[in-house]
Formats: sequence, structure tokens, C-alpha cells
Amino acid sequence: MPVALTKLKIAADWQLFSQWPSVMQPLADPERLLLPLFTGKVAAGFPSPADDYVEKNLDLNELLVQKPAATFFVRAQGESMLGAGIHPNDILVVDRSIEPVPGKIVICALNGELTVKRLALENQQWKLKAENPAYADIAIHEDLDMVIWGVVTNVIHAV
Repeated sequence: MPVALTKLKIAADWQLFSQWPSVMQPLADPERLLLPLFTGKVAAGFPSPADDYVEKNLDLNELLVQKPAATFFVRAQGESMLGAGIHPNDILVVDRSIEPVPGKIVICALNGELTVKRLALENQQWKLKAENPAYADIAIHEDLDMVIWGVVTNVIHAV
């Protein structure tokens, strides 16, 4: 049986996260680390002259974490979300305060296991969709033990 929008379970308590050591919470009062941000853009095609002017100092906490009290980090594993730019070992920045609506990438506990998928609503049926054709979609139904933990806002990806 399909699950209504109002019946999607959303995690409300940080206590739920304690059973997964891969979930990292930001510090309550992180130390600011300001790094230079140059105004010139880096050409990914043809080289261009470098601009030595520093626009401002950039704090990655400001850039990546909009609501520290509602944000956590988790490391990705597997290849089901490659099409969304999420690769194995990437760090996902997740905001619990953002409403999980169709089209958003979400972190959920699914039958006791953490997963990252795109939330979709197709023909009145909620689904968790992979971004890799090698992986099947997961239909959300009332018998499924699923809790949405938050919405992925950023991906930290090493090159």
C-alpha cells in the first residue's frame, strides 16, 4: 500500500544517530578557519591569465553548514548515486531542517540500514530512487521500516 506524504517518517531526535558511528555531528561552536577566495575563475577548458586579487576570506563552515544545530555529516559508500555526483567515500552534508520533498536527495534509515537516495513521488507512489541504472528503485510502503534523517545539501568529494 502506498504511503501518503503526511505519513513519511522524519527523524526528530539526535539520539537516533548514536547507533551509526559513521554519522558525524558538527561542533556546537566550530573554530573559524578563513581561507582566501580569489575573484578570478579557473578555466577548465583553455588557460586564462591568473587574477591575483583576493575577493574575501572564505569559511567552509559558512559555505557548507547553514544551520549547525540541524546539520550532520555522513560518509557515502557504494555506487548507487554516481549519477548525482556522490561517489564512495564522499562526505555528505545533511540538513535535518529542510523538508524532504520530491527531487531532494535524502539520508534515511531503511530497515535498520542507512541509505542515500533521491526522494520521488510517481503516480501517487513514494520511491527512493538510485542515480545509477544498475540499482533498482525502492517503493516506500507502510510495511517498510523507513525514517528520513535529512536532506543532502552538499557533497565533499576528493579528486
